[in-house]
Amino acid sequence: MSSKRPEHQAPPEVFYNQEEARKYSQNSRMIEIQVTMSERAVELLALPDQPCLLLDLGCGSGLSGGVLEEQGHIWVGIDISQAMLDVAKEREVEGDLVLGDLGQGIPFRAGAFDGAVSISALQWLCNADKSSHKPAKRLYQFFSTLYSAMSRTARVVLQFYPENNMQVELITAQAMKAGFYGGVVVDFPNSTKAKKFFLVLMTGGAVALPPGLGQDVKNEVEYTAKRERLKKFKQKSVKGSVEWIKQKKERRRMQGKETREDSKYSGRRRAGKF
Repeated sequence: MSSKRPEHQAPPEVFYNQEEARKYSQNSRMIEIQVTMSERAVELLALPDQPCLLLDLGCGSGLSGGVLEEQGHIWVGIDISQAMLDVAKEREVEGDLVLGDLGQGIPFRAGAFDGAVSISALQWLCNADKSSHKPAKRLYQFFSTLYSAMSRTARVVLQFYPENNMQVELITAQAMKAGFYGGVVVDFPNSTKAKKFFLVLMTGGAVALPPGLGQDVKNEVEYTAKRERLKKFKQKSVKGSVEWIKQKKERRRMQGKETREDSKYSGRRRAGKF
């Protein structure tokens, strides 16, 4: 079973080549899973009702960043795979992109971010892809620099796929050693397929963790209803259409960015040059 895990097949910068990277922008099932987990991560962040500057760790092709954009936030993504970042650029994501290895630390100034999310990246740091790699040291370097980059009221939510309980203990131990408070929230713990692990970390002191989905019937019903409303009302406009342009401009306004006013010419095709 372990041989099927991506992190056992090759280092991330090798595994996520151009072919693998394109799957994340073309495979509808992968996109749906990534978006669903990203929305859950943002929910666990418990952000204030205003635009925030967020960090997307292991941002890949920018699917998580798209969720952040839709909710009016500004984001910066970092990933070790150049092929993934190339796909993100092709998708014209609005976040800034940085090529970097999380195990070498977060290259941002202290207190720069209001929060951070990560989807399916953390478990890669538990592997020793080179003789110089020591998982515990790489995890501590990651968490200590991440802690420094967060504001003192920030939260960090990292969705990951642990291989075993020892890996969960290793990860959480290094996070607490770096100064974070928090723990692991498990959604749908009794389901083999739906079970998801989220490491929820805080910089400003210990706060009770929210219950995982599937452990509280009322909590699960409310979440399911929220997902159905999102599916019903969240219409994906065709790229380049008038609605797509208006939605993109509205997101920029929510983020406080300078944006041209709408007019009857918004989205209208321009005539060719004489």
